[in-house]
Amino acid sequence: MFTGIVLGRGRIAAIRRIGRGVELAVCPGFILDDPEEGESIAVNGVCLTAREIATDKFVADVSPETLSRTNLGELNVGSEVNLERALRLGDRLGGHLVSGHVDATAGLAGRRPEGDYTVFEFNVPAGLGRYLIEKGSVTVDGISLTVNYCDNKKFSVAIIPHTLKVTVLGDRKVGDRVNIEVDLIGKYVEKMLAAGDQPEGGINPAFLARNGFV
Repeated sequence: MFTGIVLGRGRIAAIRRIGRGVELAVCPGFILDDPEEGESIAVNGVCLTAREIATDKFVADVSPETLSRTNLGELNVGSEVNLERALRLGDRLGGHLVSGHVDATAGLAGRRPEGDYTVFEFNVPAGLGRYLIEKGSVTVDGISLTVNYCDNKKFSVAIIPHTLKVTVLGDRKVGDRVNIEVDLIGKYVEKMLAAGDQPEGGINPAFLARNGFV
């Protein structure tokens, strides 16, 4: 589990094809304190298992399924990526709950400055529009962001200068693909409602309590 608060950038040091998957060697731009073999690290928002891990490097395997759903297959040696280590109990939850299981990729449709901010507009991936709400949370390349505007075709977010500096989002150009993970809560609620597990007349406090939301 992650929060979408990117620790910094990393660089792809090597890529090796293994069947239909790949092995990535990643060099973080910061020290990995207390590295633990097999720990989870989010790479552009994709939860990967780190092995051969040291304070300055780790290796991770990327399956064919992950390559098909994310932008990791577009990486080259020297590409920069966003990195976040897994959440520990007691850590600050500065963003929102992020699983690291990317739903789809989206194309960057536009970017423009607005004062000190930069507004990014993305195409809505097929089937995910119902999970995007204004002022709700969305993860873009592993970054926890607030949706400013959304409709059936596009959604926008406003990026502060700090985020542009410490993440790869500042390097994205129109047409680039980014990894999208929508908010988990919406998907769980939708599944329970589809199963008909709700009282007649809609959702009420008893329904929310029975299903663990309160």
